[in-house]
Amino acid sequence: MVKLILLRHLKSQWNLENRFTGWVDIPIIKKRFKIPQLDFDIVYTSSLIRNIQTVLLIFQKKKEYPIFRHFDGKMKKWGNFNYWTKNKNTHEPYIFVYVTEKLNERYYGKLQGLNKEDTIKKYGKEKVKVWRRSYDVAPPGGESLKDVINRVIPFYKKYPEQDLKKGKNVLIVASHNSLRAIVKYIEGIDDQEIINFELPFNGKRIYNFIKGKYILNSS
Repeated sequence: MVKLILLRHLKSQWNLENRFTGWVDIPIIKKRFKIPQLDFDIVYTSSLIRNIQTVLLIFQKKKEYPIFRHFDGKMKKWGNFNYWTKNKNTHEPYIFVYVTEKLNERYYGKLQGLNKEDTIKKYGKEKVKVWRRSYDVAPPGGESLKDVINRVIPFYKKYPEQDLKKGKNVLIVASHNSLRAIVKYIEGIDDQEIINFELPFNGKRIYNFIKGKYILNSS
């Protein structure tokens, strides 16, 4: 059975400090984590270090090792490796991990780096909640969830979804709002209801992909 696994990254230092992180590249905190043991054939992740660190920790439990391939910058061409396209029937001890800015967290604009409690005191709880969780209202200078969907979902349809159709188990390690965008697309969640959807740090959501349909797996 083909599976899609969505996994939110481990807690970062700014998550610990209750700051708006967005596209600021902050590492995960230094502590022991319970890393899930997952079965997958291919991985997609963002260019943010907190997501890449989470991927590397997952591979500590795998026999295979990751080869990172990039959709952005010179690494897209210069770091290219096409072994599997030439040797499709040969098993090698590695798994491709595709890296793209398309799966980055929501860009929080002028809020990035600010403490969330201090921001609530300045602007009010309701306004900050709208900036963080609404569908089409963006924080000052940043992205709304609708903006995130507009960059995430075309990429998702073109790459991860096509791998599912080819019978590959796909793991996506990303940030909260890029994963919210994918969940909204898959489950058809209403624009107003998506405000209530949360995925905790290191939280996963698994779907069985059967004949082009997504079925939520409760395991």
